[in-house]
Amino acid sequence: MSTLYLIRHGQSLWNAENRFTGWVDIDLSEKGRFEASEAGKLIAKTGKKVRYGFTSYLKRAIDTHEIILANLQESSCLKTTKAWELNEKHYGALTGLNKEVTKLRLGKDLFLKYRRSWKLAPPPISEKASQELVFSPLNINIPKKDVPNTESLLDTYKRVISYFLKNILPLIKQDNNVLITAHGNSLRALCKYIFEISDEGINNLEIPTGNPLKIDFDKEDKIINCNYLDDKRANKIDFKKTK
Repeated sequence: MSTLYLIRHGQSLWNAENRFTGWVDIDLSEKGRFEASEAGKLIAKTGKKVRYGFTSYLKRAIDTHEIILANLQESSCLKTTKAWELNEKHYGALTGLNKEVTKLRLGKDLFLKYRRSWKLAPPPISEKASQELVFSPLNINIPKKDVPNTESLLDTYKRVISYFLKNILPLIKQDNNVLITAHGNSLRALCKYIFEISDEGINNLEIPTGNPLKIDFDKEDKIINCNYLDDKRANKIDFKKTK
């Protein structure tokens, strides 16, 4: 049996300010660092050794990942890989804007479509936008043609799942325990694939910060158990069938 842990980074400074963050490289808040530490303790209590770790190019996820690992056994996580494909959805021209103010300006319907729609992406960000200056320095490693100026959830799904199928799923199939520390939308994309959530249903999936989702697979790669480790902050996940 293998186990996959999915965890959204702890609260970031822009999460606390209710701003669209996307690809901007924002630090964790104090609350976020506490959430990451508690997440590490929860994973440690399961008694499973994490053999491989994956995170994005964004420091809120990287720092969460490192804080978690500090709470695990020394023999855990033999290798951690940073992958831009696990980055948050790019919010385009909405990047940096306050969500409540933006909702009032755009109207609730359009706001929700830009934020959660499966196929509709926000307007692209300007190449001269100030937010471009605070993107992760790791972006220099991304092929220029692959750096988006906006994304829908579908766009995010394509890059996340392509990477997952090539680099992570084979490790799970080899009976390894894996930890993925990423973002709300990159994890929504993963959950959509793993749990076979519909295009419409994925709009309603909320991923809590700093709460590990533990997914156990049997030897045939079928899900035999799925639960958040902090059940007081657990959000329900509906899925049609196991893989």
